[in-house]
Amino acid sequence: MAAAELKKSLLPPIPSTSSSYSTSANVSSSRRLFFPGMDVIGLKKRGQGLRSWIRVDARTGISQSIELDKFAIMRRCDLPARDIRLLDPLFVYPSTILGRERAIVVNLEQIRCIITADEVLLVNSLDPYVLQYVEELRRHVAANNGQDTASFGGRTALPDYLPFEFRALEAALEAACTSLDSQAEDLQVESYPFLDQLTSTISTKNLELVRRLKSRLVALTRRVQKVRDEIQQLMDDDGDMAEMYLTEKKIRMENSFNDDQPLPVYNSVRPIVSCSAPVTPVSSPPKPRKLDKTMSLAWSKHSISSRSSESSAEKIDELEMLLEAYFVVIDDTLNKLTSLKEYIDDTEDFINIQLDSVQNQLIQFELRLTTVTFITAIFGVVAGIFGMNFEVPLFEEPFAFLWVLVTTGACGLLIFLGFFCYFRYRRLMPM
Repeated sequence: MAAAELKKSLLPPIPSTSSSYSTSANVSSSRRLFFPGMDVIGLKKRGQGLRSWIRVDARTGISQSIELDKFAIMRRCDLPARDIRLLDPLFVYPSTILGRERAIVVNLEQIRCIITADEVLLVNSLDPYVLQYVEELRRHVAANNGQDTASFGGRTALPDYLPFEFRALEAALEAACTSLDSQAEDLQVESYPFLDQLTSTISTKNLELVRRLKSRLVALTRRVQKVRDEIQQLMDDDGDMAEMYLTEKKIRMENSFNDDQPLPVYNSVRPIVSCSAPVTPVSSPPKPRKLDKTMSLAWSKHSISSRSSESSAEKIDELEMLLEAYFVVIDDTLNKLTSLKEYIDDTEDFINIQLDSVQNQLIQFELRLTTVTFITAIFGVVAGIFGMNFEVPLFEEPFAFLWVLVTTGACGLLIFLGFFCYFRYRRLMPM
């Protein structure tokens, strides 16, 4: 049902009136001149359609469902379109954590959200890990409010206090690591019995099951490795971690704007009006004044951002410790998958050894059979010689047949022993 509603919200509206039909006909006829067979306006509307989001407030922890389009999200969070594209459920992107000026873009498995200092905008989904993330985030906000209340009551706050954006990021990392770890454990529980059974009974069915398990293992390992690399990349870059202090940057920005005063040149110098010039009822500041104000505002914003980054870079220990904790968790999950992969490789090596042993046994049996066939052919040669139509005095002897049979058998036995000793000498057969 949710997928159908999402698809319906993304599709462009269908006109129903005759006027809209004529307008769309004119537009489509003009469109066919340049792009035959392609509905360009429909594609643009589909990319700009409303999408359902779950908003979690940073102060109260209340979650609500809202509908916003792409441009509204871009203006609201000050993000480029390429960052919003990472959260699109229609596309498949690897796990990514991006720190921007006013937001943190998180794409970790099922968790696709935008974290700001005031709220979290989460792509609406019925996935249990998404719902678990919302509940965990509400619990973090409630715990934070409890700490604030305790501090107002005369007690000191707990030393492990984190800003809202870090609590939201921690909840996202926890949900992603829990999901990957549970999938790794399920794969381990499912794989080991099949691998043990395969070592005792080699069959096509067991080999097919192991092949599917190995494909799942490779895909899961790639996802876990991507999350681990993303966390490690953040830990290695102090600038990226400093960009994620959104609450501190917001406080500095508000304080700077509150402390900003108008430039003294505009307060002390009054505009000079000529006596001959006509006086307008409403005077407007000249264009250079507007330009100076804009440049001053932009420069103050840039200086605030740079000072915030420099100050945050000096105290990024709390974020680094947070990332390090989940780096250990995801690294342990990767070690589980690595050990499972090594077990599968060892099982494959064992199976190959068994198959090679069986093949060697078949070769040895074929070698013995070939030798026996050669010896048996000697009896055929002797029988062919004595079966010719000529007179031989040996035929008159009463025990001639017995002597020929014994002599041929002895010669064949000697030849067989000679071949056997030669094969042992060349190590073609086991000792």
